[in-house]
Amino acid sequence: MLQWISEHTALAIVIIFVGFAIAEWLRGRFRSPHETHEDAPLEGAMTMLFAGAIYPGILLLVGWLAECYTPEMAGSLAHLPVWAMIGLLLIGDDLTQYWWHRASHSPLLWPLHRAHHSAPYMGIRVVYRNNFFYYAMMPGLWISAYLVFMGLGAVYPWYVLVKMLVIFGAHSEVRWDSVLYRHRWLHPLAWLVERTISTPATHYAHHAMTQADGIGHYKGNYGNLLFFWDVLFGTARITRQYPARSGLYDDVVYGPERWTVQLFYPLLRSKREQSVLTGTTAPQVAAATLDPSPEELKQPSPWARGPFRASLSEPVLE
Repeated sequence: MLQWISEHTALAIVIIFVGFAIAEWLRGRFRSPHETHEDAPLEGAMTMLFAGAIYPGILLLVGWLAECYTPEMAGSLAHLPVWAMIGLLLIGDDLTQYWWHRASHSPLLWPLHRAHHSAPYMGIRVVYRNNFFYYAMMPGLWISAYLVFMGLGAVYPWYVLVKMLVIFGAHSEVRWDSVLYRHRWLHPLAWLVERTISTPATHYAHHAMTQADGIGHYKGNYGNLLFFWDVLFGTARITRQYPARSGLYDDVVYGPERWTVQLFYPLLRSKREQSVLTGTTAPQVAAATLDPSPEELKQPSPWARGPFRASLSEPVLE
């Protein structure tokens, strides 16, 4: 079994992804009443592009360039113990992704990451939802590919499997962490888990439409595999609650951006009023998102396919 997973990691990740999707569907959470006609095409296209072009393309390109220019580095780290290989991947991939993610909330890079936050819901569908160039330029993917060339290939499949399991779980509507919060005898374990890896509560907070309620925290909680980076660098907010609403309020006011623009900006530009995807918005304005008042937060979106349904700020402690 372990050998099969090591040899078929991509398939194992697909199985886990589908498992979360089925769990959400059984709970009636795979489709959201808040979604618009722009959401499914964006998520489907980006998921296929990442899995079929961007990720394998980077692995192949880095491998080819490494063979051409640094052939002497091939397998040079293969002698390292497993813990050292994992440490290198955590730094070269996960830590750099933390900083890339954090930088993507700056005026310059926000247009490339906005698509991930424009989803007016959470769920497994949101995992790969992003701009094409956000992934194509992600430093961790390039560094990981070179580390594999240097000999970390035996550990890398397992590292990716664990990382994607955590990321899937942090986005999913399964909300597995609520069990840890509802039962007081599990609170010591919850304290450790929520400061180590990303959980639904901490990552939902990052996708919140507002942070004025003390739950949302879109200016922090950037961690992907390890939430520890947020703890270490002072960007963590842990409330053990889920925000009432996800997404961007400017999409509620002005309507959702076209999925093609979200996917391929800056090659394609927005024609929407008040958009950061026009390529002409002043940087200080481009970084901002409209922050709704508590009353506005309760108003339904005229662009949604169904009636507004606030998320529960569960769980209630026992």
